[in-house]
Amino acid sequence: MAKSFPHSFEVCKCKHVTLGEILYAIKEKNATTIEEIGELTDAGTSCKCCQCEEKDIGEEKMELYLNQILKKIVG
Repeated sequence: MAKSFPHSFEVCKCKHVTLGEILYAIKEKNATTIEEIGELTDAGTSCKCCQCEEKDIGEEKMELYLNQILKKIVG
């Protein structure tokens, strides 16, 4: 995750969830798993492509995945 993304960057395109909403779920609501992020924001609950690269079935790969965000913030 070398690239810097604005908080308005849409991570989950199905549910229109932004990076800012995901960071809030992690930092303020103590989400530590993809499932908890999904419960709090709906991110990753539809097609699941935004969860990780392995689940991304799109022709064009996403720029940022939930597992990358969790790894960076939670460790």
